[in-house]
Amino acid sequence: MTKKELALVCIERLKQQYPLAECTLDYDHAWQLLVEVRLAAQCTDARVNVVVQELFAKYPNVAALAAATPEEIEEIVRPCGLGRSKARDISACMRMLRDEYDCGIPQTFDELLKLPGVGRKSANLIMGDVFGKPAIVTDTHCIRLCNRIGLVDNIKEPKKVEMALWKIIPPEEGSDFCHRLVHHGRDVCTARTKPYCERCCLADVCRYAGENGLAPAAPRQAETRR
Repeated sequence: MTKKELALVCIERLKQQYPLAECTLDYDHAWQLLVEVRLAAQCTDARVNVVVQELFAKYPNVAALAAATPEEIEEIVRPCGLGRSKARDISACMRMLRDEYDCGIPQTFDELLKLPGVGRKSANLIMGDVFGKPAIVTDTHCIRLCNRIGLVDNIKEPKKVEMALWKIIPPEEGSDFCHRLVHHGRDVCTARTKPYCERCCLADVCRYAGENGLAPAAPRQAETRR
């Protein structure tokens, strides 16, 4: 099976396992997602979703948050970790949105990358979730699972994983596929424990499961469990 063929199998099975491919960060506006994805670095989405409730209540729009000092922002976002650097980036980003984009957000990948604190992962998330454009978000779940499954070969650098996946994932599937990898990485193919291969819908095609003798005989049965 080629990597492209393997990718298509993974896409279809994860669609069955996780019909709703959704971002696990809660947001109502695109600028809020920009803030949240910066806060999510080395922090769980669940904690970010709690912390931003106070932040967005106090600063309900780009202009209000842009007017806040980094210190005022840090006071609220500190529970997400790395509070000083995250607050500094958020402040600079919101000021740039206010001053250069009339409180909107840029709509191209390259422009998004110019925003303070926005890297390829964040830009891809915005392109996919906000603008519905082809996107591949190489977060830690994506990198771990793609290496285990065999979609990439011992590649750990996010950009290199992204470039490898662009070659085998249909563009229209990339964003949802990455969201489903997050769900699967949390529920089954976990990082802090051994993966639960016995209940994985991908076990019979997964390199890790095969090499460790963990592939079940009936993948269809695994697909119906949830």
